[in-house]
Amino acid sequence: MRDTTIPTKISDIKRSWHLFDVKGKILGRVASEIATVLMGKSKPYFVSNLDCGDFVVVINAKEIKVTGKKETQKRYSRVSGYPGGYREETLMELRKRNPGDIIRFAILGMLPQNKLQDRMLTRLFIFPGKDHTYTDKFKVKSEKSKIEDKK
Repeated sequence: MRDTTIPTKISDIKRSWHLFDVKGKILGRVASEIATVLMGKSKPYFVSNLDCGDFVVVINAKEIKVTGKKETQKRYSRVSGYPGGYREETLMELRKRNPGDIIRFAILGMLPQNKLQDRMLTRLFIFPGKDHTYTDKFKVKSEKSKIEDKK
């Protein structure tokens, strides 16, 4: 038996693809699940100093739900850097302008604030509707179709 833990190497990391349909789901609950997958915390070889996460595709972003009065009271702000460049908008306005940003900002706050955060976010793909460009990543043939292909 070995007494020491084997350290994870970059070559040991295997990335898979996950599809999240967020239609009718609560923003915070879905964002925490997605952040866990992006970090790779569910993998047995997770280490915090390496980027072990998977690819995530989120669909139906414009139909995500929030609880309480967040639709009108939650505010998102940004600063351009120029005088008078401070902009603020509610969640309702941001949903009309870019619904993917609502999910992106929620996940961004749940990821670790370190040098790996940007790398994790590059593997997040958000689409406002049900159509996405990564359908080839999720094509899994069923047993029935495999049998029909052999005939």
